[in-house]
Amino acid sequence: MHGLMQEWPLVCHKIIDHAARQHPNREVVSRSVEGPIVRTTYAGVRDNARKIAQLLAREGFQPGDRIATLAWNTGRHLEAWFGIMGMGGVYHTLNPRLFPEQIAWIMNHASDRAIFTDLTFMPLVEKLVPSVESLRKVIVMTDAAHMPETALPNVVSYEEWLDEADGDFEWADVGEDAACGMCYTSGTTGDPKGVLYSHRSNVLHAMMAAMPDAMGVGSKDVILPVVPMFHANAWGLGQTCPMIGAKMVMPGGKMDGESIYELLDTEKVTFTAAVPTVWLMLLQYLEQNDKKLPYLKKVVIGGAACPRAITEKFEKNYGVEVIHAWGMTEMSPLGSLCTMKPQHAGKTGDALLDIKQKQGTAPFGVEMIVTDDDGKELPWDGKTFGRLKVRGPAVASSYYGGDGAEQFDEDGWFDTGDVAHIDPDGYMQITDRSKDVIKSGGEWISSIELENLAVGHRDLAEAAVIGLPHEKWGERPLLVVVAREGCAPSRDDILAFMDGKIAKWWMPDDVAFVDEIPHTATGKIKKTALREQFAHYRFPG
Repeated sequence: MHGLMQEWPLVCHKIIDHAARQHPNREVVSRSVEGPIVRTTYAGVRDNARKIAQLLAREGFQPGDRIATLAWNTGRHLEAWFGIMGMGGVYHTLNPRLFPEQIAWIMNHASDRAIFTDLTFMPLVEKLVPSVESLRKVIVMTDAAHMPETALPNVVSYEEWLDEADGDFEWADVGEDAACGMCYTSGTTGDPKGVLYSHRSNVLHAMMAAMPDAMGVGSKDVILPVVPMFHANAWGLGQTCPMIGAKMVMPGGKMDGESIYELLDTEKVTFTAAVPTVWLMLLQYLEQNDKKLPYLKKVVIGGAACPRAITEKFEKNYGVEVIHAWGMTEMSPLGSLCTMKPQHAGKTGDALLDIKQKQGTAPFGVEMIVTDDDGKELPWDGKTFGRLKVRGPAVASSYYGGDGAEQFDEDGWFDTGDVAHIDPDGYMQITDRSKDVIKSGGEWISSIELENLAVGHRDLAEAAVIGLPHEKWGERPLLVVVAREGCAPSRDDILAFMDGKIAKWWMPDDVAFVDEIPHTATGKIKKTALREQFAHYRFPG
């Protein structure tokens, strides 16, 4: 027997329609690439998205066509997303922090047919276009006054292009399982792999993200997505914000501490999200300039493990709740968020921080297990760690083109490549990437826990830990650090700071000082590059 409910497909253009009807005057504020702060509304975003969809369809682009974006977080980028999806196309976010050769490879793999780009990236686009045979059109997201000279064919100014449309367009009639978005993994272990989102998965993910025990946001919030739209969908905020009617504040290309603080303060931001390195810069700016955060209530930190010191400073010094989160491009991307269950309501101080160090619990829509190398499920005891696997309606079932099939099993589980344990209350904690865990004397040492402990030292700006060969133990940890400007910590001082806070056999065998730690295009520590850098290193003695 079938239920007698209406067929109402979960398609993404319904999100912007809802925002324009229920929250038409709610602002979308952007720091424009040209410089000034510009303002529009959800009604304005919907109007321009309809024009974009109309123009793309008029010019012969078809449902299913991949349309790339190479742009910062702005209102125009949001309009492009909904316009592409509303035409039936697939927005494909490109990460400008990759090498040009990598971007060209990704565009060719995806067969991108057009690209929306910001002024910042025009020199890069001019290098890319000759290498991408499928590309037909370049839309530069600016007005006529700022349009750069270029020898590229089929290039238009965004604002002039929009003037050619009246917006009288019916959204494409696509099913909820149709593809609507695409993002490639960072490719740290081989070529990047394409993740293809559906309308249904994006809508469900936006609902999951907004839930009280997830991000817990609503129409009264003012949300600053610092995490880029090209970094795993801006963690879903591009769909969640219009769905709930929250005011959006878009930072453009300026991610330094002062610029982020300016937006937090002038726009009275209540909620924001980014990777730890952004918050390290902000906290340093706040401390150096004696600034406060009177409006900010909540910050989500993910993309890499959040050092305990960041959580402690936000909560103790500024009264801002920190939600430690974890996810992956393959998960749209949210997998878990560390909000407090009732049994933890009374915890304070170190007891509370101990829990907040974990990546948290899975929202409805994400199932997770931990297994051994043979696939046997391990207990949720908070101690036994193994391979973290997930499944759910917003989790990839395969990669575009069939790459990486070994990460998906016959029961639908996706092997994340992370090593983790889960406690009896359902709180998951990443202990390492499977390729980064240090195996010493037959036991595992978590490089992440060592990094988070070390970076709490007052004189350190950043820390990374890698395992290097050892004749007796197989591998031992080397701590690689960057000192804060004007500070000169010693090896013995750093190790003394860590002593007593971890098991003796976990203590790094040595400390190496560097000017800079290499990072991937998504801001994560690039362990492969560190291992190459220290390939000939030998431990003392």
